[in-house]
Amino acid sequence: MSNLYDTVYQESINDPEKFWGQVAEDCLWYKKWDKVLDDSNKPLYRWFTGGELNTCYNALDYHVDERGRGDHIAIIYDSPVTNTIKKFTYAETRDIVARFAGVLAAQGVVKGDRVLIYMPMIPEAAFAMLACARIGAVHSVVFGGFAAKELATRIEDAKPRVIVSASCGIEGQRIIKYKPLLDEAIEFSSVKPEKCIVYQRPQETASMIKGRDLDWAEETAAATPAKCVPVAATDPLYILYTSGTTGQPKGVVRDNGGHLVALKWSMKAIYDIDENDVWWAASDVGWVVGHSYIVYAPLFKGCTTILFEGKPVGTPDAGVFWRVISEHKVKCMFTAPTAYRAIKREDPNAELMKGYDLSDFKILFLAGERSDPDTIQWSEKHLNVPVIDHWWQTETGWAIAANCMGLHHFPVKYGSPTKAAPGWDVKVLNAYNEVVPSGEIGALSVKLPLPPGTLPTLWQNDARYIESYLEEYPGYYKTADAGIIDADGYIYVMSRTDDIINVAGHRLSTGAMEEVLADHPEVAECAVLGVEDKLKGQIPVGFLVLNAGVQRDNSEIIKEVIQMVRDRIGPVAAFKMATVVKRLPKTRSGKILRGTIQKIADNKECKVPATIDDPTTLDEIELALEGIGLAKARKQ
Repeated sequence: MSNLYDTVYQESINDPEKFWGQVAEDCLWYKKWDKVLDDSNKPLYRWFTGGELNTCYNALDYHVDERGRGDHIAIIYDSPVTNTIKKFTYAETRDIVARFAGVLAAQGVVKGDRVLIYMPMIPEAAFAMLACARIGAVHSVVFGGFAAKELATRIEDAKPRVIVSASCGIEGQRIIKYKPLLDEAIEFSSVKPEKCIVYQRPQETASMIKGRDLDWAEETAAATPAKCVPVAATDPLYILYTSGTTGQPKGVVRDNGGHLVALKWSMKAIYDIDENDVWWAASDVGWVVGHSYIVYAPLFKGCTTILFEGKPVGTPDAGVFWRVISEHKVKCMFTAPTAYRAIKREDPNAELMKGYDLSDFKILFLAGERSDPDTIQWSEKHLNVPVIDHWWQTETGWAIAANCMGLHHFPVKYGSPTKAAPGWDVKVLNAYNEVVPSGEIGALSVKLPLPPGTLPTLWQNDARYIESYLEEYPGYYKTADAGIIDADGYIYVMSRTDDIINVAGHRLSTGAMEEVLADHPEVAECAVLGVEDKLKGQIPVGFLVLNAGVQRDNSEIIKEVIQMVRDRIGPVAAFKMATVVKRLPKTRSGKILRGTIQKIADNKECKVPATIDDPTTLDEIELALEGIGLAKARKQ
């Protein structure tokens, strides 16, 4: 017996041009597209070529001017760390954004210019993003937890004309000063912005550099509101940097047209959200979830989105999620499994949930890392609503696989994000680019073309885009995840196939960490691996081989390399554990056996590879792991 999901999915795969063309009719276009899917430059496909639109208009002005919903609440800013709740209507948000767009325009920012945004979870971060979209500028948001050198690499690549920042962020009880980090990053970078616009928060006043730095409040008060600028559907909306396997970040590009079409459609089809609903994505604007589902998709849909500045525990306690859901009448929430694991650890019997009215809450969505069955079952038990795991990536911008709650609610299979979302032709491939039988593990891949809303390329680097994602499996997008598809079409994501690990929903490159460790003068060789962790999904662990003749205490060297990673990559790396070993296990050709080490660390049975140079090195690794509290399984 067919259902709406099956019908929609088949339409999207059998005739994607017709399907997405019909979906696109729900958006406001200044000029309709000439071609829904442009395949004239394979494998670089483009959607809605010839079309013109404005992302900010569709997010704000459309609801105010054409729907008469200017008084509807667009954004609720809930900040337990500052004890603040503010609500902004669509009309108020439109006016603030138009004025800040005028600030950017007054500094010479025009269509196609880049603006880098380095801000905490405050409404001004969303306003800055939308202001860029309003005038056709390309924004690049950098998570506030990144260190100066990481910020500098993004400045180097994006070459922003203007940087927008704030005086500080707040992590629990700590004030994180942003301006010194920004100043240091600009000093590191050979690319210098013309201006920096700084929002001064009451918790910290940043020192300003005369001639370069401008005060947000002063400039906004004097600005002339800017109108929406039409842009091509294929023009870039933003650049979002993600970890690269070489340590050099990759600038994922999102275009204006496909992004609008797919994201607006997904709110109902996947999340079952309508324009009068309250939606909460508990993430950060520095990550893809923040772009897609805190700022853009909810506003495209015309619903209310919550911008939360806090943590699942400690702001003030493990009941804060229930307080927000109850107080703002949240229908659906989207967060990382790490958040619920943290709540479960602090409040295993959900005692803090008592006393809150959660009757408006209908669905919990989890993504960003593997959702373990224990966390899903705990959430189901205490919330008594569907708990939906779904799978996507920075590159994809929205879900590859999901239980599409606006189309059909399939039975949950623990460990699976259910089935491919409409538009996604997911296959499991072997090393010969052949589709394997159902139930067999292989490389999870997506048949080209990718649907709208995904990355059309990397920023000014088509060659790296093709090499990173399209080359290994011709005709397919490489997700770099391994997994299976069962006989019912359920997808299971098993593990990464590159060096990217997932720490509390943050994608981080172990290769980038290894580069830092290798810079220590007493480290001869190193490896960093992601080890399974009940709270964060994975945590990085470093293995150091020291130079011969080093007499210093190993613990001092370990402290130094941990601080180096913190300084160069930032606290977000969560790099807190390392150990010194005499040798690293290698193949006879000299390749470090990272997969074998990882299996030992994750307490999984593994056979000694036939290609190993010296099997006794695995015993040394096991002893080292036991020495740092990670007692693991013996090899077979």
